Amino acid sequence: MIDAFLFDKDATLLDFERTWGEWCLTLIGELSGGDAQLRADLAAAIRFDLTRATFFPDSPAIAGTPEEGVDLILPLLPDWERDALLAFANKKARGVTVYELLPLAPVLDALRKTARLGIATNDAEASARRHMEAVGVADLFDLILGSDSGHGGKPAPGMCLAFAQQMDLAPERVAMVGDSLHDLHAGRAAWMFCIGVTSGFAHEAELAPHADLVVADISHLPGWLAQQ
Repeated sequence: MIDAFLFDKDATLLDFERTWGEWCLTLIGELSGGDAQLRADLAAAIRFDLTRATFFPDSPAIAGTPEEGVDLILPLLPDWERDALLAFANKKARGVTVYELLPLAPVLDALRKTARLGIATNDAEASARRHMEAVGVADLFDLILGSDSGHGGKPAPGMCLAFAQQMDLAPERVAMVGDSLHDLHAGRAAWMFCIGVTSGFAHEAELAPHADLVVADISHLPGWLAQQ
């Protein structure tokens, strides 16, 4: 029996392309300061398509932490210190315009009738909380954890184990829900039930070997839970 759902955020709850494409285009523009070559080099470092304002599917920034993203572009920005660049990127991330993948409140309300809810994201915790507040669902989560919450980032299981412990649940009674292998590997390492969603960049064939269940998006979860 599943007593809790622990969600990834981007491409699981939020529309990754719409939310982060605009943010990245603005960030690169500000950091390059009008230097066209630097703008192109920054985009190439994180595998971002400037023309389409989208990330390439193999971009390490898609499932990575803010620290990992900063480390990719820092060598191109000799006038920046790492901590200052990270703080700048996180500040911009907190203010990004966020877009739901689908109406979240009805799905989360249905799940909350019988389950606890949490978020484990490789984004910063403050950004994650701000994003959930922006779409009006922050109060529906019992716990929101980011890669800077003190438990490490995915694919390590720290956030998953911390959620289970704070909810006083055995990990196997928690479902980790995410769109990437980072999410599924973290959940599996924590002995959780793993649910893949194909609302991100990964296809079912990529997720299925690492998941107990694969669905198109989280709207399928209330019906699935009711059948258990």
